Amino acid sequence: MSAAVAITLTVNGEAISESVEPRTTLVDFLRDALGLTGSHVGCEHGVCGACTVRVDDVIVRGCLALAVQCDGAHVDTIEGVSDSGTIADLQQAFRTRNALQCGFCTPAMLLTAQDLLARGGVPSRETIREHISGNYCRCTGYHAIVDAIESVAKARANAHAQGAKP
Repeated sequence: MSAAVAITLTVNGEAISESVEPRTTLVDFLRDALGLTGSHVGCEHGVCGACTVRVDDVIVRGCLALAVQCDGAHVDTIEGVSDSGTIADLQQAFRTRNALQCGFCTPAMLLTAQDLLARGGVPSRETIREHISGNYCRCTGYHAIVDAIESVAKARANAHAQGAKP
């Protein structure tokens, strides 16, 4: 067993200092040490996308990143992004369009969609599909998810054109 390593990072805007085993994945650290269970553990190979989080404003697979690699980083989970209200419109669109079904993939889908929409404009349906392609959903068939993301992109673009907040 390896000796624990002290790390300091900012999670959802809060400074965190903890000791972790060197082989602890970021998603396990978030879930087990911090109780942030919105990021899910699926395939544990970086394929399904259920463990998606944002590290220093970049979408990453929490099962492929080690917690020690995030020392000094800013980590955002679905809990932090949701609490900030920045994805309230996406969450509502997912509900309205029945794009959440069982909900297992939803946190990662929302983070991934927000990553795309933060670029501005209205992406094509093909671009939306490509951007979320690393996030598996076994329930919806993706059509409702694409619809939800597209509707929010259009609403945000319209609000921006009118000079209002979405």
